[in-house]
Amino acid sequence: MEGWLLGLLRYVELDRLLELLRAALLVIAGLVAAKLVAAGLARGLRRHFGVHHQALLRRVSYWGVMALFLMAALHQLGFDLGVLLGAAGILSVAVGFASQTSASNLISGLFLLAERPFSVGDVIKVGDTTGEVIAIDLLSVKIRTFDNLFVRIPNESLIQSQVTTLTKFPIRRIDLKIGVAYKEDIARVREVLHAAAEKNPLCLEEPPPLFLFLGYGDSSLDLQFSVWGKRENYLPLKNSILEEIKVAFDAAGIEIPFPHISLYTGSVTDPFPVRVVTATEPAAPLVREAGGESE
Repeated sequence: MEGWLLGLLRYVELDRLLELLRAALLVIAGLVAAKLVAAGLARGLRRHFGVHHQALLRRVSYWGVMALFLMAALHQLGFDLGVLLGAAGILSVAVGFASQTSASNLISGLFLLAERPFSVGDVIKVGDTTGEVIAIDLLSVKIRTFDNLFVRIPNESLIQSQVTTLTKFPIRRIDLKIGVAYKEDIARVREVLHAAAEKNPLCLEEPPPLFLFLGYGDSSLDLQFSVWGKRENYLPLKNSILEEIKVAFDAAGIEIPFPHISLYTGSVTDPFPVRVVTATEPAAPLVREAGGESE
């Protein structure tokens, strides 16, 4: 046992032990310094950047400081940093050619961070996907949908697609498509709708509600009634105002028609004759009385 220890001590010289000790101390100091720099940088830039920008700066600063201390530790151990940097450059080129999609997502992620179309916690819509942003990384954006599904969208797809941020502004407008019967008085319908909006506590007074007469539909007079509310009250306001409009229309005797088709031959002719035929009775030929002709 003593001979083995003596042989180990002869193999590992004292200077080599000191180099290993200094390198280990540099790595430990790098860990502490990286954490302190990252935390201090994030704390100092909290007022100027969003949550995802703070997370990115924290990661970049942490690994940047760690890289400096690791390079110092390797230099302490006698490694030639020029050779290591050359090998790292060749490796980076090879990885870049092998992962062009990842590089495209990385560049797109930098554009997203610079443009800041949305932040963590916002609700966005990308194609048919709508949900809350839970993470913004350099390669992709993570979304949690309202039915609690996890969706990962590559940054390149976000750059090339239309992205709608539903919670960018503090208020939102709700557009309600409403149809009433042709016999109804449009002015009276407008009064009933505005009265329903005034009674709803979630409906904002400013901007005021908007009433539009869209035109003559196949079965109804087509209207649009738009109300404003805070973004956090969007769904409660939409549900409540629709229910209150239905109650108000019923109380005022305003008809909401269902789709139907009326056959009309003109004011100078009689209506089409209609005859109910049982299953056992043979069907009579169709009679058309317009102009006195029959078939």
